[in-house]
Amino acid sequence: MKTTEKAETVYFSTKGQVVIPHHLRKEFEIQEGTRAVVYQEGDAIVLKPITRKRYDALMGCLKDTNAMKVFLEERKREREM
Repeated sequence: MKTTEKAETVYFSTKGQVVIPHHLRKEFEIQEGTRAVVYQEGDAIVLKPITRKRYDALMGCLKDTNAMKVFLEERKREREM
C-alpha cells in the first residue's frame, strides 16, 4: 500500500459522517454499503475498509495456527454460560 503525500481536509457532519475523497474510494474499492473497521491508534483515528481486496489479502494468514481450535473452544465456553 502506498502512502500519499497529498493531504486533504474533510469535514464531519453533525452525525459524525465524513466524505472520503473520490480518489481514495477508488483506490480502496469503496462502494456504497462497504463496511469498515474504525479504531484509535495513538492520537489518530484509523479507518480500514473491509473489501474483497482486504479479504483476499487475509486468506491463509492463520494457516498452521491453532486459531480455529481456540475460537471453537471459546464459543463452547460461551454456550455453557
